[in-house]
Amino acid sequence: MTVSLTRKIASNAIVAAIYFLLTMVTSPFAFGQIQVRIAEIMILLCFFRRDFVIGVTLGCLMANFGSTLGMWDVLIGTAATLVSSLLVAYASPKLLIATIWPILINAFAVGFELNWLLELPFWESALFVGIGEAIAIFVGYALFMVTKKNKGFHDAFGANRHLDFRF
Repeated sequence: MTVSLTRKIASNAIVAAIYFLLTMVTSPFAFGQIQVRIAEIMILLCFFRRDFVIGVTLGCLMANFGSTLGMWDVLIGTAATLVSSLLVAYASPKLLIATIWPILINAFAVGFELNWLLELPFWESALFVGIGEAIAIFVGYALFMVTKKNKGFHDAFGANRHLDFRF
C-alpha cells in the first residue's frame, strides 16, 4: 500500500468520524422533519477532494443508524448524501453550484421518506428539510469563502482541486 493511498484512507476515516460525531452531538436537531444536520457542511469538502465522497457517505451511513426511522433512513438518507456528494465532486464547476445539490436532493429524498414512513405532508417536509439543509450548507459555504485565501486551511484537509475557486 502506498503512502498516498494510506493517507487517503486515513483522511476519509477522519472525515467519516467527524461527520458521525457532529451528527450524534447535534442529534436532537439532526433528524426529523425539521432538521439542521451541521455535519452536512462536510459535503462541500468533496468539491476540493473527490475521494471525500467516501468519507462523507460512510459518516452519514454510520450516523443514520441512530435515526428513529431505522433502516429506511440508513438506505434513503445515505443514498441522498452519496448522490449529493457525487454531484458536488463531479458536476460542480463552482462552489456556489455545489451548494445546490445537497439542498435539493435531501429536500426531496428525505421529504419523500418522511411522507412515506410518517405520513407527513410531502411538500411541507421537503420544504423544512430543504431549509435545514440550506442553513448547514450555506454555513459551510461561508466558511470556505472566508478561508479561501488561507493555504493552511486547504492543506489541513489536503485539498487538491479548485484551490482558486470563486463563488
